[in-house]
Amino acid sequence: MLRYHVAFYLPRIAGEMVVAEALDFPGAVTQGFDLSDARLMIASALEDLAQILLEEGKPLPVPSSSSDSSDADLIELVPLSVYAGT
Repeated sequence: MLRYHVAFYLPRIAGEMVVAEALDFPGAVTQGFDLSDARLMIASALEDLAQILLEEGKPLPVPSSSSDSSDADLIELVPLSVYAGT
């Protein structure tokens, strides 16, 4: 199973959303009402982007072994589950 580093940026002002960005999967950026919601949204975004790449016959990005985002409030490894059909 592939696991990608995801940076979470917590709100600075009331009413702002939590932003989630997969650091080693270009284009995977989303937001949620809270951290739990942002986790669900980034997992969904990763699955959708991976499915598109696979359908186009393109390889998935290779997860890095380390994370490099010093301005993130939190960095977690998020698993990616995709199913390749025939």
